[in-house]
Amino acid sequence: MNTATLLVAALLLDAVLGEPKWLWSRVPHPAVLMGKLVKALDQSLNKGNHRRVKGVVAVLLLLTLALALGSVLSQFGPIVEIVIAAILIAQRSLVEHVGAVATGLRQSLDGGRTAVAMIVSRDTAGMTGPQVARSAIESGAENFSDGVIAPAFWFLIAGLPGLLVYKTVNTADSMIGYRNDRYEEFGKAAARLDDLLNLIPARLTCLLIALCSGQLRNWRPIVTDAGRHRSPNAGWPEAAMSRALGLSLAGPRSYDGQMQDFPWVNGTAQKGIGSHDIDACTGKLWQVWGLALAMTVALALMF
Repeated sequence: MNTATLLVAALLLDAVLGEPKWLWSRVPHPAVLMGKLVKALDQSLNKGNHRRVKGVVAVLLLLTLALALGSVLSQFGPIVEIVIAAILIAQRSLVEHVGAVATGLRQSLDGGRTAVAMIVSRDTAGMTGPQVARSAIESGAENFSDGVIAPAFWFLIAGLPGLLVYKTVNTADSMIGYRNDRYEEFGKAAARLDDLLNLIPARLTCLLIALCSGQLRNWRPIVTDAGRHRSPNAGWPEAAMSRALGLSLAGPRSYDGQMQDFPWVNGTAQKGIGSHDIDACTGKLWQVWGLALAMTVALALMF
């Protein structure tokens, strides 16, 4: 059974089952275990002098463990590979979390704020309805790249070892890849490696969204908007999604009590958005997932 066929099965299994609460309430999710490992390295190495070097050491340890574990687990056969890949691909859970913001927002503004606080790191207490909706859509686009296309891409390229390496590095970046006093030096290696591993998947995600939405004619504006983002990768799916839905995304937002004046993406489009636009985003995420699945089936049949 080739890797593309395994990936097709994993994508379908994730779409059907998602993240079963009955299971993860009894045993720790692999992402939780990855997080505990990163936290242990942070606590033991992120102190004293030479923190940048120690950060490199931490990343090398994570890579070694991920490669070794992936290689060992691959020996247990295709069923194990499919199940683990399905666990680490997050399409259904992503759509459910983004959709929960629309549900909350329809009930009340506070309900929307509470739901969006579960998926973004920016300040949510003072958000307006459109800001809640924009945050949910931006998170959906960016995490579709990080949580679906990138894991699938690296599984396709390097099997289970590649998938575990990607998820481990991505987890490390989400925990220590910050530009602040504690992590500026120690987390730099994790942040840069995560940027590198997402370089192709982010642009592939952008292309898939554009293809699904008939927006290839706007490729130049999409590329221009993507370049305005503070991240070298996150702007690509966000710029494509803004054109796909005909909405303005990004713009000013608050972090740690300080308003930051980020540029608008597709700034001349509609800004007064709401729960129905979040619904449109979740629908688009399923359409793009379907295109990715179809392409993976084609690869499986070719090889």
